[in-house]
Amino acid sequence: MSEQIQQYQPESSEGASTSTETVQNRIQHRKQAVLSFPYVKKLLKLAIYSKCQADRCDCMGWKKIDNTLQNPTFNDPCRCDHTLEMHVSHLRNKNEQDINKLLGMMVDVENMYTAMNREENEDTKKVYSYLFKLLRKCMLTLDTPIVEGPLGQPPFEEPSIYKAVTNLVMYKFSHLAQQEWKTMHELAKIFLHCLNTWDFPPPSSHKQVVSHKEATVYKIAYTRWLVFCHVPVFCDSLRHYDTTVVFGKTLLRAVFKYVKKQIMDQFHQERDRMPLERRVMLLTHFPPFLNQLDEEIYSSTSPIWDPEFKQPPSVHLQSLLDSTKAAKRLGTPVKKGEFEKVNVPPNEKDGYTTITLSSGSKTREVDTPVREVKRRRLAQEEFEDLSGETIAEIIATINDPKYMTGPDMVFSENAPPRDKEPKLEEKQGIIQLHVVGNSLTEPVTKQTMLWLIGLQKVFSLQLPRMPKEYITQLLFDPKHRTLALIRNNVPIGGICFRAFPTQGFTEIVFLAVTSSEQVKGYGTHLMNHLKDYHIRKNILHFLTFADKFAIEYFEKQGFSKDIRISRAVYQGYIKDYEGATLMHCELNPRIIYTEFTSVVRRQKEIVKQLIYHQQRQLSKVHPGLTFFKEGVNTIPVESIPGIQETGWRPAPRTTRGGQLEESQDIDVLAGMLKTVLTAVKSHEDSWPFREPVDKNDVPDYYDHIKYPMDLRKMSERLKARYYSTRRLFIADMMRIFTNCKLYNSPETEYYQCAVNLQQYFQTKMKEIGLWDK
Repeated sequence: MSEQIQQYQPESSEGASTSTETVQNRIQHRKQAVLSFPYVKKLLKLAIYSKCQADRCDCMGWKKIDNTLQNPTFNDPCRCDHTLEMHVSHLRNKNEQDINKLLGMMVDVENMYTAMNREENEDTKKVYSYLFKLLRKCMLTLDTPIVEGPLGQPPFEEPSIYKAVTNLVMYKFSHLAQQEWKTMHELAKIFLHCLNTWDFPPPSSHKQVVSHKEATVYKIAYTRWLVFCHVPVFCDSLRHYDTTVVFGKTLLRAVFKYVKKQIMDQFHQERDRMPLERRVMLLTHFPPFLNQLDEEIYSSTSPIWDPEFKQPPSVHLQSLLDSTKAAKRLGTPVKKGEFEKVNVPPNEKDGYTTITLSSGSKTREVDTPVREVKRRRLAQEEFEDLSGETIAEIIATINDPKYMTGPDMVFSENAPPRDKEPKLEEKQGIIQLHVVGNSLTEPVTKQTMLWLIGLQKVFSLQLPRMPKEYITQLLFDPKHRTLALIRNNVPIGGICFRAFPTQGFTEIVFLAVTSSEQVKGYGTHLMNHLKDYHIRKNILHFLTFADKFAIEYFEKQGFSKDIRISRAVYQGYIKDYEGATLMHCELNPRIIYTEFTSVVRRQKEIVKQLIYHQQRQLSKVHPGLTFFKEGVNTIPVESIPGIQETGWRPAPRTTRGGQLEESQDIDVLAGMLKTVLTAVKSHEDSWPFREPVDKNDVPDYYDHIKYPMDLRKMSERLKARYYSTRRLFIADMMRIFTNCKLYNSPETEYYQCAVNLQQYFQTKMKEIGLWDK
């Protein structure tokens, strides 16, 4: 539903995408022109943005000495006294794809620099400056630009705007006739398209987009939108996200009324240029739809924001949703008999090789289960966020290869993951992964047939007990597909499988890697890619029959002999094998399996560093006890320095009547009360009560309050051992709060401070067992 609908696209005013597309097309034309340069000219262009490779030279780009020089050569000197060749020597071993990627990033750097200098708004200018520096740095380091830091990573809120609008269509309009429902469906697409292409104004703009209360929230959302949604439209070196997919309730509530008015104003301005059918759609049907959406967006009980929202759709709704989800999940359909890409990034346009997943694509779009939501809420309640400095310190520590010492360097858990080498080879282009298959209705390329023949040889050699005719029959069967592992254009392994989408599972038929390439992690790498491939197809169950030699491998890949799907689901669909064990694997759609091992290991290192960091903060050495040298024979346990910081609390002592027994030792009691009084005085809401009320500031205070009390006076009484029982101490403290509430009205800051401090005082008294109310 979130695809762009060009026929309903606005044509002018703020938020329109016509000017956006014009700029975008201009940038793409410029990139194409740069990419069409000869190889030598490409290197000369990149020299300006490439670091000098000479020893101890810090020059970050070739700069000509003679400004009149029009056509530089590789022998022309730079201001760093080295030739231009020293700025591009490290690029000569790069393939054309890498060179073109750097050239595209170079165009983005120049465009970002221009945008930064032209931008007048300071907040937006800061974002442009950050992205410019990020792109410039990545050109020097030859890395893929990934935005990191306090902004977080998309999606920022669940459920998304897209999900909420989809829920609205199902919730409010699924009962309509098919034609009427299709109208609502089209209106929802128009609204989503408008949000995805809208140009939101900066927070400091004079336009009253949001209320003062929502300004802070909008500022954060605007920065995220700028970085992840707006700038990547023009700068495709950065990953682009749709606004409606990564933002949720918070942003929509903040801007909906403003956007709603702007959209309708825009449509009314264009009404005379609209065809009649479009005019009826946008000016007659669209306003009631927006009003309905307005009501649900701001309703605290609306089900459209429920992550677990489910409503059985009508027949026509179900068929349309299925087709929409399939189109969104699969992108452009792949013809039978042709290659299906194992990974399909948004910017990939040609070629059949697998694109390695980058660290910037760690999030899957899935509905959040209610258990996961509860778990997140619990985690948020129990733990405070770490400071940015702490996180940066921990990340820097685990990124330092020298930080592990002693047992960490030897224990097996720190050995490299089994799929590390295959992932590196795939990234370097040494190996490739393709899903290939035969077809009886579509032409099959020669390359596909050669790979299928090569796979038949691998399976026949590695599975000698399986008849060659049977292997050939299934491998070339159009209903089967094979994930092929290719090196030097020759298959060295693969997994043959058959998917049953209507049943929700896939049967793994053959799996083998040529003997000379075994025990190198290729089997794990193949299985991880197969899992990611099926998650994109929305198939979350694997079944296979494993012989006794293969059971251990499948168990390592997450398979189990415990079959967790009903027998009726697979009976009659899969092939039974005598002497083999049926095994099952359930896939988690929230996991990217090709990145799973590295992510888990990194998480373990982060947790270890968090524990170490916390230990350093809590670690405190107290001086030894000197009481005994001075002739003291016994001391109360609670007087030992540091013992209360460990969490120790004296057990409350009760009498038969159930009331707390007063301590017979006034010094022990004084020590306990001092702990409470110190904590209360340190509380942020104690400031009105630390000193007596000044008559000059509040002339009539003592006319109303006959028995004043303050924390300074309580400290003096405690020092003089006035509090022989805890009840005297409680009485004075409660008098402070009572006096405040008597003199001040409930809406004042002083009254609220008294309420908060009273609750805190009672909590501290309960902690040490001195409260029985």
